[in-house]
Amino acid sequence: MSEGENSPVPLGSGGAPGERRWYGSLEATMGGSESPADSPGSPAASTNIHTSNEYMELDEPEILDEKKALLEEFERKRRARMIHVTTDDSEVKQQLRQLGEPICLFGEGPADRRNRLKELLSRLGEDALKKTVAGTQDAEAPEQEQQRPEETWYHEGPQALKEARTFILEYSIPRARARLKKEHLDNEIPEATRTARRQEVQNKLRSFSLLGSQNADSRPISYCSFSPNGKLLATSSWSGLCKIWKVPDCQEEQKMSGHNCYVDCIEWHPSATLTMEPNALNLVSSGRDGTVQLWNLCGEALGELPRLEARVSRVVFHPSGRFLGACVHDNSWRLWDLEIQEEVLFQEGHSKPVFCLDFQGDGSLAATGGMDAFGRIWDLRSGRCVMFLTGHQNAILGINWSPDGYHLVSGSEDNSARIWDVRARRCIYSIPAHTGIVTGARYDKIGGQYIVTSSYDGSVRLWCHGSFQPMRALEGHGQKVMGVDISPTDGIIATCAFDRTFKLWGPD
Repeated sequence: MSEGENSPVPLGSGGAPGERRWYGSLEATMGGSESPADSPGSPAASTNIHTSNEYMELDEPEILDEKKALLEEFERKRRARMIHVTTDDSEVKQQLRQLGEPICLFGEGPADRRNRLKELLSRLGEDALKKTVAGTQDAEAPEQEQQRPEETWYHEGPQALKEARTFILEYSIPRARARLKKEHLDNEIPEATRTARRQEVQNKLRSFSLLGSQNADSRPISYCSFSPNGKLLATSSWSGLCKIWKVPDCQEEQKMSGHNCYVDCIEWHPSATLTMEPNALNLVSSGRDGTVQLWNLCGEALGELPRLEARVSRVVFHPSGRFLGACVHDNSWRLWDLEIQEEVLFQEGHSKPVFCLDFQGDGSLAATGGMDAFGRIWDLRSGRCVMFLTGHQNAILGINWSPDGYHLVSGSEDNSARIWDVRARRCIYSIPAHTGIVTGARYDKIGGQYIVTSSYDGSVRLWCHGSFQPMRALEGHGQKVMGVDISPTDGIIATCAFDRTFKLWGPD
């Protein structure tokens, strides 16, 4: 074969049909230097490899915005979890209304409504409610200032009120004089004698134990009260019945049926079982339907005061026996003159319902406690509020005057009892009395030497007045203790409870 036959035919060149082509060895092709096709300036590079200057642009601003929105949503949900919202459904609705949102959606429950409020506050900011209220107040303030001029106003009382105040003035002055005279005589007693008496009282309190127990009704017993002679005990019940029991036998004496709903309170006339005739007015009771019933000692209803529009939680006789005070859940308390059978005083002053009331022994002052956590002391001779009791953190459920005329004790839903001094015009001691709501607080009626408190924690506790040390815890009720009272003659303590029983406690 000639040299021309063995020479390789260039790639891409034409040839005769059937002519053998030789492309050379693979090693020479791979091991050689840069091929013409690989050289930058070769025509093959520009003809066989197609390049493009077009690129797929990524939407980076949109991705960043989406990421930012996602992070903001996570942060909002975290803030929503940290926001504290009230659990009171009525307050939740009120706050939704302030934000201009529907207070209730279809099929929405209290928990869903609360979560919706959290979501709104997480978007608008926790101070959205404050801004809304502040804006509303700022807008309404000029209008209110223009519409309501600054002036002092009073309720116009009837002529009977003036006569009642005059009577109370004339009644209280001799009693106050006698009380102060007794106080001066007590101050002349040697300190050693007074210390010995205090020790005797403390030893007596430490020896208190259960004297008797009685199932009083088929429903919880709401209130108990000793008669002025200490031989009878009156109880009221949620069944609508009131009963009179012998003390200390715990035998039923009378049953009084007249209320159609819960009875909250029953109290004795100051002269009942002493100088009052059995057929005359001896007891009074109040119900949650606004009724006030008058009873004689035979268990017969003598009449009913005009029905009020709201619950009457407490009724108390004035020391003179002529007037009757009532706490009404329309934020007021009333005073009736029983001789003329007329309401002579409609007293406002509390921002929430008035729950408890007590008259000073002289008859000149009245103390009230309200669900607004405040107490007030009223001068019945002038109608003025002479002292404001502030310090409790929750509703005041019990208030009682000491026989000395210037100390009083209050019990509250904040589990504490406070001692107030009218002369010093301040709270002189706060007793962390119980682990539950304090439902009642009473001073010893004989000398005011100790205090008794009752509570929803199921216990009754005795405290020494002056040092306010705990002397004794009386435990026997299986459930909430609803009320407590102290006998005015021998110091026996009566308690009533949610377990439908009343119990008598006394020294061994």
